[in-house]
Amino acid sequence: VVTRDDVEESLKAVFQFVKDKEQLLQDLCSQIEETKKIISEKQHERDYWLEYKNVGSKIHAEKISSLEKDIEEVKCELKRTEEYYREALKVVREENQKLFDRHMKLLSEEALKNAVGYLDKQCRREIEENEWLKEEVKIYQKAHSDLEASVQLLEEENTSLVAKLIDIKLQHLRV
Repeated sequence: VVTRDDVEESLKAVFQFVKDKEQLLQDLCSQIEETKKIISEKQHERDYWLEYKNVGSKIHAEKISSLEKDIEEVKCELKRTEEYYREALKVVREENQKLFDRHMKLLSEEALKNAVGYLDKQCRREIEENEWLKEEVKIYQKAHSDLEASVQLLEEENTSLVAKLIDIKLQHLRV
């Protein structure tokens, strides 16, 4: 037997899960954009060194070769990362849609049962339902504000982690 509270708890969990996954997707997209920026910078640097090499300097040929390898590695890594996250996003979206559909079905079944139960005592139930809805609105507004605060914290944390990852990648490329 599934109670209304169980369904609401489950629905809240699903919505939180969906928001977390969407936030993860946004973070991954920003990481991809940062990686594309790095690739562009490395491409410009490579062009500069190729011009220098063509002028006649063989001193830095090894560095140019190393930078070209790094650019190719970053490009390859970007392609693999994009494909992985594209597939992960597809799976998560399908999973979220299934969960959402199941919860909506449960909610509609419960609402139908409640509506049938209220038919006998219609006036009194309408008043109680109105009061209940007011309480539910307050609860959902509080949950909404809590979720916004947690999303803000996660965004800040993810931004920090992305910055650290980029710094590490840059250090690796410099080596």
